Amino acid sequence: MSEEYTNPATIVLHTGHHGDETTGAVAVPIYQTTSYQFKNTEHAENLFALKELGNIYTRIMNPTQDILEKRIAAMEGGVAALAVSSGQSASMYSVMNLCRAGDNFVCSTNIYGGTWNLFANTLKDFGVECRFVDPASPSSFAEATDDKTRCYYAETLPNPKLEVFPIREVSDIGKSFGIPLIVDNTAAPIICRPFDHGAAIVMYSTTKYIGGHGTSIGGALVDSGNFDWESHGDRFPSLNQPDPSYHGAIWTEAVKPLGPIAYILRARVILLRDVGAATTPSNAFNTIQGLETLPLRMREHCKNAIMVAEYLSKHDKISNVIHPSVQVGNSKKLADTYLKGGFGAMIGCELKGGMESGKNFIDALKMFFHVANIGDTRSLAIHPASTTHSQLSTEEQLQSGVTEGYIRLCIGIEHIDDIIADLDQALALA
Repeated sequence: MSEEYTNPATIVLHTGHHGDETTGAVAVPIYQTTSYQFKNTEHAENLFALKELGNIYTRIMNPTQDILEKRIAAMEGGVAALAVSSGQSASMYSVMNLCRAGDNFVCSTNIYGGTWNLFANTLKDFGVECRFVDPASPSSFAEATDDKTRCYYAETLPNPKLEVFPIREVSDIGKSFGIPLIVDNTAAPIICRPFDHGAAIVMYSTTKYIGGHGTSIGGALVDSGNFDWESHGDRFPSLNQPDPSYHGAIWTEAVKPLGPIAYILRARVILLRDVGAATTPSNAFNTIQGLETLPLRMREHCKNAIMVAEYLSKHDKISNVIHPSVQVGNSKKLADTYLKGGFGAMIGCELKGGMESGKNFIDALKMFFHVANIGDTRSLAIHPASTTHSQLSTEEQLQSGVTEGYIRLCIGIEHIDDIIADLDQALALA
């Protein structure tokens, strides 16, 4: 947590930078450099030995990136963050920082399709097993756990089902085994703080709401500092045994003068150094521009989404609306528990006319953009059955929550009257 500020609206504007020391520039500068001049040989030696932290090479760190990381960490209430080149690389690093060949981790079935493929297929080729379980039954995480389980993984607000994940329930199960919960909070920045509910690591695709403008790909990992890796030494050999790729460093020991940052430091100086999914200084800068208005934008996104959900719920061409604001039962209870200040900007709706109605609706939209993305300031729409989920069988689509008439909307920050007017005219032609 920032020592200076506690309110996210202030944190995202001021943490880590209050004028450039050399020039006095108010805006965060773009440090467009590959490398950095060391003060002397002792300084260089200390940096490489991790006796002090500082800039070595932009693949590993950069001053623009550093400010972005400090602000995201402070916003989440964490101790440190690592910015990377994409949300996919953040997902991979979050797990591979703990897992080796022969290990496994347990993952919610309600996750982004690209992450599913990464975990089910690509990581399998690396010798790491992903065990998928239904989050509707939190105890399924315990049932899938064994001595080789290194972490649990979930999304706060996954699409297309948009059912909030039971963070506290699963994190408590994990703590009973000495297993950390990693939460992808991409769809719920500001409105959910997973660390407050027991999560150990948070990750983001900063491409989405944090960046907000649809200009820059990026990802981030945030370390809560609240998980005791050392007490569960056998569970985490990557952090508690000598690492041959860094002079035999034992990360839980090496970081003691620096704070509880064993997880995030290893991700930086091993995974980012060796695999190289580095963000660029310009992308870090662009993401900072989005981050500075994130609290304001999320407020508008969520306010507009509630009004759209209400409008769609009354429309005679819509058979079902999927949004936390209109959920009932346990789904609504989870939404009320974990989402504060809004229910997110993604909405699913099912058109009674099925596949053709779904396609006609998309083609009739005038203001909404037809894109495979979420989190822009602009309103977005897509028909998953014919695009993002088209490679799945009908049965697999239904299991994921996609019907032939399902439409995913990501509500932007335009005036609500213009948003509804566009939906209304498109529905008339669906």
